[in-house]
Amino acid sequence: MKVIHTENYEQLSRQAANIIGAQIISKPNCVLGLATGSTPIGAYKELIARYENGDLDFSEVTSVNLDEYCGLTPDNDQSYRYFMNTNLFDHVNINKDKTNVPSGIAEDPEAECERYDRLIEELGGIDLQLLGIGHNGHIGFNEPDDKYTKATHIVELGKSTIEANSRFFASYDDVPKSAITMGMKSIMNAKKVLLVASGKDKQEILKKALYGPITPNVPASILQLHPDLTVIECQ
Repeated sequence: MKVIHTENYEQLSRQAANIIGAQIISKPNCVLGLATGSTPIGAYKELIARYENGDLDFSEVTSVNLDEYCGLTPDNDQSYRYFMNTNLFDHVNINKDKTNVPSGIAEDPEAECERYDRLIEELGGIDLQLLGIGHNGHIGFNEPDDKYTKATHIVELGKSTIEANSRFFASYDDVPKSAITMGMKSIMNAKKVLLVASGKDKQEILKKALYGPITPNVPASILQLHPDLTVIECQ
């Protein structure tokens, strides 16, 4: 595990973009596991700037996102497909057909979970997985539980997660209460994992995740077992 302490969010974003950019340059047809949320936005802006400067080429990249809200269509401005399009995909030369986000409106959610796992397996796994961390230690939408779930699955969101996400919706009641999320197997099988955490409010859970007991009650703690984990944090 490598932990990089940065002075501010801008430095965190540059460092994250350095690592993601290096992955793209070293393997142009890489599979990137991507995350949503406020923390990765700065890294995505950095990547866009480097593409615009001619330093990065996304034309051969394939992406798989961690999760999606259940019940939101891709064009809903709070869906994670919409988030990825507006914060990254629309601004670089990535082939949209090779960008993958779980469907939150699949008629058969269980079949969608199985399809997503097959897709990741057929791609040969993830070369670099970008992660944020929730205040309760969730990664993707793998919430605190009494066991780890290996496969992509439907999860009922915890109260703290719903509260944290409510700032993006008109009211608490509008926040989706369930989501489809990549499971721990695909995350842990990624060749590299990059975890980004910004803000004093993330310091306590980050400490538990990185240095506390490995437990599904703190889902991110399983990352201690990953052979190539880089953590970038700032207060």
